Amino acid sequence: MSPDPRVEICEVGPRDGLQSEPRIWSVDERVELIDRLSATGVPRIEAVSFVNPKRVPQMADAEDVMAKIKRPDGVSFAGLGLNARGAERAIDAGVDEVRYVVVASETFNQRNQGASIAETLAGFTEIADKVTQAGLKLSATIAASFGCPFEGKVEAVEVARIAKQLAAGGCVEIGLADTIGAGVPTQVTEIYGVVREAVGREIGLGFHLHNTRNTGFANAAMAVGEGVLFLDSSVGGLGGCPFAPNATGNIATEDLAFMLRNMGYETGIDIDAYIGIANWVESFFDAPLPGQIMKAGLFPETTAS
Repeated sequence: MSPDPRVEICEVGPRDGLQSEPRIWSVDERVELIDRLSATGVPRIEAVSFVNPKRVPQMADAEDVMAKIKRPDGVSFAGLGLNARGAERAIDAGVDEVRYVVVASETFNQRNQGASIAETLAGFTEIADKVTQAGLKLSATIAASFGCPFEGKVEAVEVARIAKQLAAGGCVEIGLADTIGAGVPTQVTEIYGVVREAVGREIGLGFHLHNTRNTGFANAAMAVGEGVLFLDSSVGGLGGCPFAPNATGNIATEDLAFMLRNMGYETGIDIDAYIGIANWVESFFDAPLPGQIMKAGLFPETTAS
């Protein structure tokens, strides 16, 4: 494995991390979380979601959050828009990037989007021109790329088929999501290879990994070895999916940054600062967060003298 010197981490805690938590964070709490994160050197933050607050009340008032956050140089802020109305809201709110989601299985797509895969892809075509004409980055995530909680195994060729349509529709980056944390490293290699062949070299590829079955970090290590552009992660390992049973947390950002640093990759992230934020976030919850570096500390910095 010969590392590219830099791997881009996208912090998804303010969106994917909070969306399935029973406690609803206030606008000011979400703003403080995002501002703390944007001061760490993380280059990209998925800050908000422009969805119906009746379906995901944790993501209400996205416009207010975007209006209040600090916008430091070098940090890009993404918003999730699942339909034309969501994309229009995201554009008006001033995000730098609009992220769209398609699920790789029909049953899960119906539960998550309330539409078929074909309808969701048609919706992507509807928003693509709006986003690009606004001068914003258009990216997409293919959820359940590694497996579906309702249908079981998802074939890599199906993921590639969806990716090819997204690329043809104007998407510049695609994230391949292990939404239920069922994937293993050999699948990372398979999916990456099949999708890369389908979309060509011009489309950026990354992974959105969950650690539900303790394979998330092994998958991340394999992904960077394949040469991915970016990895999604969440402060403290917050996260899940409100529409997928037992889909526990994302891989923790500070744990990922530690692993990458000690493998020889550069992330630009102040890991000590991230540990402090993870401990602050944990204070809002009754149970400990799943992140490990926040408990064990960095190495070799913790070596006894």
